[in-house]
Amino acid sequence: MGSTNAMALAATLHCLTGCAIGEILGLMIGTAIGLGNVATIALAVALAFAFGYALSTLPLLRAGLGVGAALSVVLAADTLSIATMELVDNAVMAAIPGAMDAGLVNPVFWLSMMLALTVAFFAAWPVNRYLLARGKGHALTHGYHGATPTGARRYIPALATSTLVAAITAFMLGGFVVSVADGIESPGIESPTPESPGHALGAYEDA
Repeated sequence: MGSTNAMALAATLHCLTGCAIGEILGLMIGTAIGLGNVATIALAVALAFAFGYALSTLPLLRAGLGVGAALSVVLAADTLSIATMELVDNAVMAAIPGAMDAGLVNPVFWLSMMLALTVAFFAAWPVNRYLLARGKGHALTHGYHGATPTGARRYIPALATSTLVAAITAFMLGGFVVSVADGIESPGIESPTPESPGHALGAYEDA
């Protein structure tokens, strides 16, 4: 059971990295260009699936599988996990007041994203554990991990899940810090107000 739990943890983190990259990128693009909530969610989901599949495909390509074979394995292994994450992640984002409308320099955006991804992780972990216990899900790709690449496949990047998690966490924390700093500076910026007629008249009379 310990081995299954550990594998489920690793599989969920692996799926989370791809989903997080796609979600963050999609929501940032949607927010930046002013897309509506439905269009923004659709873009984020599409990018999450794209990055999730891509990150899972790379190790299989390094191991010697062709593109078609690698994609067929990944589709069977990751689809349910990614779908669970996306359903939960976007449901949480939509449920938080103001999260979908918050700008990129609004702390609400980054805090909501962190919370949504955390909830999505805990929702997908039992799904991955269930699949692994039955020889499905990431169990389909596990045998290809750690294979020694040959030829040109040696140049296919091997992206460690821990490195991706650290990079994504740092990026979100950086966005949060920048948004907080922007909020602290903004109240101090005051536009000059025109003098009232009475004040101006008094100054003229004094002269």
